[in-house]
Amino acid sequence: IHQPESLKAALEGQQFDVVVDWIAFKPEDIERDLALFRGKVKQFIFISSASAYQKPSSYYIIDESTPLYNPYWQYSRDKIACEERLNEAYRQDGFPVTIVRPSLTYDFNFPIAIGGWGCYTLADRMKKGQPIIVHGDGSSLWVVTHAEDFGRGFLGLLGHTQAIGHAFHITSDEVLTWNQIYETIADGLGVKANMVHIASDFIANVTPDMGPGLIGDKACSAIFDNSKIKAFVPEYKAVIPFREGIRRTLAWFDADEKRRWVNEAVNQEMDRILAAYTRS
Repeated sequence: IHQPESLKAALEGQQFDVVVDWIAFKPEDIERDLALFRGKVKQFIFISSASAYQKPSSYYIIDESTPLYNPYWQYSRDKIACEERLNEAYRQDGFPVTIVRPSLTYDFNFPIAIGGWGCYTLADRMKKGQPIIVHGDGSSLWVVTHAEDFGRGFLGLLGHTQAIGHAFHITSDEVLTWNQIYETIADGLGVKANMVHIASDFIANVTPDMGPGLIGDKACSAIFDNSKIKAFVPEYKAVIPFREGIRRTLAWFDADEKRRWVNEAVNQEMDRILAAYTRS
């Protein structure tokens, strides 16, 4: 996909029912897609991000009419720009776009704000009784969605001609506090979480690279109204509660020692934040 000229030759004469782009992050990626697939696809699905929604939200429930505005995170602003370009192509040329905005979706990873993504670092710290960081007081609300649940809604959009020109988010209806998220992981491990609550602004000041994704996403409460995806895909229902989903995740890690790798860079970053907080 990153060699458009050779790909253009390979696509010559091809027609597709659906194309899904999971790896478009900037408007120039969308321009490439338009050049490659215009006139060749019946439906083009762009994977955007629920982090594109207004931050902080002016209304406590988020639906697809919530404004797209994130002054904190460039990743989200780039996704917004991608959506705008695709909507322009739809309005001007009839390019058959459907936009999907996942939120924090997990399977073989821990859906957390601080502690590593595709590694075992957080679980390792919990099992050793080491402190873990929870932003704020841990009482803000969040939604985590198991990939199988997301897939049920997503598959229902494939080839769905009535979904063209529309945007959707696909999330669970289970709303948890961040304290509950970390406590549920600890429960799955059979331990008690040693949580240290640190203000998001403090974390962002100590580790500026972490700031945008925290202040511009996970530090803001998020409750999603899934009425739209349920209207277009009536069979959609998220059925995997986090307490069950995270046990599946932990079982996957337990099945192979090689999967339980600890990212020392993440450990060091957490320890640096904790040390700075202790000194403050």
